[in-house]
Order: sequence, then C-alpha cells, then structure tokens
Amino acid sequence: MESGRKSLPHQVPLHVDPQQELYFVTICCQERQEDPLLQKGVPEKIFAAIDFYNQQGKWWVHLAVVMPDHLHFIASFPAALDGTVRNWKHWTSRNARIPWQRDFFEHRLRREESYHDKANYILNNPVRAGLVKDWQDWPHVFISGELPAFRR
Repeated sequence: MESGRKSLPHQVPLHVDPQQELYFVTICCQERQEDPLLQKGVPEKIFAAIDFYNQQGKWWVHLAVVMPDHLHFIASFPAALDGTVRNWKHWTSRNARIPWQRDFFEHRLRREESYHDKANYILNNPVRAGLVKDWQDWPHVFISGELPAFRR
C-alpha cells in the first residue's frame, strides 16, 4: 500500500461534452495557515492568469473568489480539464510563487439549482469565513461578464 495522498480522478464521462458543462473547482495551498493568497499582489496575479487563459480560450472562468488559502471558481473547459488546471497551477506557482497543493477538487454541475447553489457558495465564502459582512465587500472576486445561464 502506498503512503501519502491519493490522486483525485478528473476524467469526464464519455457521454459528456466538456464544452457544454460547467465545473466547480477548488484549489488549495499547501500551507493553509499563512494566508498565502492574500500576500501583496497575489490576487491580482491570479486574476490576470485566469483572464489570460480566458482570452486564450483554454477555459472560460465565469466566477472566481480568492480566499486566504484557497481559490474557488466556476468554469467550462474546451479541452482536458485536468491538464488545463495543472498547467495553470504550474504557471502561477512559478510566476506568482503560490504554494499549491498537488491536486485540486472539481465537480461537474448537473442542474441549474446546483449552478446557482455553487455560485452563491463561492460568493459567500468570505462572509462565512467572517472576513466581510457582505460578499460585495470582498475585494478578491472575479466575474467575467454576466454570469451565464446554466446550459442544461
């Protein structure tokens, strides 16, 4: 038996068109107690990297929130989700010196209610953490245009 953390599977079922699906993604830092993502300039670098991937068509992040030690976003992917996220993490790790954990969590959103629940969860994460009273007061929110209507 191998020791250590298991790798999470990120395969998309064959019957699913990845371009027509939305995913809820969470990426955590290795050292979660030190607020690494709130260091000076880091949220701006994260959002610039998200926007760059949006412009390149590597993914379409619709909503993202940077928390002190993790990142949540909702996105669609025209190519392999796992490779896209892995490459983005690698770039931000090197260029913004972000100490990401090895893997990430993703969940394919299956219903409109799920999409709205996850968007609400993401936006209100700083409120639940006691960082602000209203999500609109949290400065580290990325919204790309209008939040899309769910595609199913």
